[in-house]
Amino acid sequence: MGHTVMEVGPHGVAIITIVNPPVNSLSYDVFHSLKENFDQAIQRDDVKAIVFTGAKGRFSGGFDISAFGGGKERPKAGWLSVEIITDTIEAARKPLVAAIDGLALGGGLELAMACNARLSTPTAQLGLPELQLGIIPGLGGTQRLPRLVGLTKALEMILTSKPVKGKEAFSLGLVDGLVSPDDLVNAACQWALDILGHRRPWIASLYKTDKLEPLGEAGEILKFARAQAQKRAPNLQHPLVCIDVIEVGVVSGPRAGLWKEAEASQGLGASDTCKSLVHIFFAQRGTSKIPGVTDCGLVPRQVKNIAILGGGLMGSGIATALILSSYAVILKEVNEKFLDAGINRIKANLLSRVKKGKLTQDKFEKAISLLKGTLDYESFRDVDMVIEAVIENVSLKQHIFADLEKYCPPHCILASNTSTINLNLIGKRTKSQDRIVGAHFFSPAHVMPLLEIVRTKQTSPQVIVDVLDISKKIKKIPVVVGNCTGFAVNRMFFPYTQAGLLLVERGADVYQIDKVITKFGMPMGPFRLADLVGFGVAIATGMEFIQNFPERTYKSMLIPLLQEDKRAGETTRKGFYLYDDKRKASPDPELKNYIEKARSITGVSLDPKLVKLQEKDILEMIFFPVVNEACRILDEGIAVKAADLDICAVMGMGFPPYRGGIIFWADTLGSKYIYSRLERWSELYGEFFKPCAYLAARAAKGIPLSAYVEQAKSRL
Repeated sequence: MGHTVMEVGPHGVAIITIVNPPVNSLSYDVFHSLKENFDQAIQRDDVKAIVFTGAKGRFSGGFDISAFGGGKERPKAGWLSVEIITDTIEAARKPLVAAIDGLALGGGLELAMACNARLSTPTAQLGLPELQLGIIPGLGGTQRLPRLVGLTKALEMILTSKPVKGKEAFSLGLVDGLVSPDDLVNAACQWALDILGHRRPWIASLYKTDKLEPLGEAGEILKFARAQAQKRAPNLQHPLVCIDVIEVGVVSGPRAGLWKEAEASQGLGASDTCKSLVHIFFAQRGTSKIPGVTDCGLVPRQVKNIAILGGGLMGSGIATALILSSYAVILKEVNEKFLDAGINRIKANLLSRVKKGKLTQDKFEKAISLLKGTLDYESFRDVDMVIEAVIENVSLKQHIFADLEKYCPPHCILASNTSTINLNLIGKRTKSQDRIVGAHFFSPAHVMPLLEIVRTKQTSPQVIVDVLDISKKIKKIPVVVGNCTGFAVNRMFFPYTQAGLLLVERGADVYQIDKVITKFGMPMGPFRLADLVGFGVAIATGMEFIQNFPERTYKSMLIPLLQEDKRAGETTRKGFYLYDDKRKASPDPELKNYIEKARSITGVSLDPKLVKLQEKDILEMIFFPVVNEACRILDEGIAVKAADLDICAVMGMGFPPYRGGIIFWADTLGSKYIYSRLERWSELYGEFFKPCAYLAARAAKGIPLSAYVEQAKSRL
């Protein structure tokens, strides 16, 4: 149970420490304990001043997130922000200083802003990330932050959820001084005594006005912020609610702003958006917990040297991610030309970060010094892991893995970055199946957050633990899945483009489909995505699915016809769209000719119902087959749990996180409804839409798709 501890030193300063591992979150238990200790400190005659701090080098990571989105009862609006934070803490008759180390996020920073002064370590992180969870700062942050740093900076910090480090916080006026961790609490105690002795100002942040812009200017700033919020996230309301709350405080005063904030927080905490984003928050933190692997006491082995085969877009991206996290990397290519190209790609990736201010020149030099190129396997004798990232060709990969077994040490992890090919096929010519694993990165590998770790029946738990540790160090979100064609992400989403092709050949409009899907919240629709990936890749992966799932794969000739005419997607400036010099996409009136030709080859007729599809029907006909395939993945035990597939959809394919992921979203519609729609479409358009047994069984009983049922034959 979270709590606070109070100690009173000989100098007469009460030090109240928040204790709630791991990040000292502000649960209701903590708040009650804090208020009790605070009231006691106020009443005691031997206490002259008060310092708030957090245990083990962390001030507070914010309000306890489990109180939001899950239907838990919350106290009445304003109880914390007005009655406790403002009328009790900020209004205290004894000076109060916050000693901030590690992090002060969300409610943690809001508590600190209610103090009369704040001292921080230079590297501490301070921010208000509540919008990431579908809520707004609810403990006075919308009112105090603009008064401490100005309206423009406050809006930036709140709307982007980006924290600032202590050094920047000091320059902004968010904190009053920078102190080393060892001296922090003592310095805060002295600062509090200095306030008491009138040697430093006694400031109530809520009533500061010197940083607030004049009313007319503030109105323009708020107007611009609204326009930007609507442009960035047209489907979200809580950023606009937040701006409204800030405006009330600016126009009508901070007290009115506090009550508006409390009222808005209460409503948003129960919203569907909040429930979805809180689900994603916890699902993301649960992906690294693998039954039978991470609960067996295995310790990750030390991995220092990693070799990568292939310096193309994927290989160079993986190498970039690794050297940025201080791994020594050997890049192997087949000739000098390809090797130079691969190394230059890595340098370009790093220089792009330097140009954006995300990497210093010193760190660039350090990272590039960790990279070595080679044309043979001689230097592979000392590597701890190899990641194969060559083209999707089974025989080539089999040949490579047979070579790796000869040249790499016996402890070396043998990983493939394949996106679709069954690992048992890749490792067929080796005797090292226990150390073969899939390490499927997403393009661009140094940017995209997901790492799909694929495990065969023979892969040892130790190898999985090792790769999980690497994923943590290179700041990736790992999802461990079983071995099959396409694994989890690509298998789940292979119907995404195929559903679009089925609709288009029967009369639906390509560009309307993409428009509806992006309006829903996807970064791009199925046809724009196909152009980006390239038709060569689309056909190669499509063949894998046709071979392995022939009964439910839609076999369209549209993409092969386009490629035959040298339209291969964005790289050739022609695909489903036309592309200008800046790669801006525009509709192509000639596309209808290819659609008609594809229709004539497959013998498909125009369907009047599909020619004039409603938005709702487009969404469901594109996404319900994806849900159906996700159900098969769960039924076969390819994924550990439904929440892992939600993370795969969000982090791997860009499914909108504010909808909670593919299974979470499906459960908001209900298994019965999804089953009935798919069953009807299968009668009209064939096996592609046929509901799977898992979906049918759950629909019959009205069970959510995400409800856990132990699989009889789990691939994991």
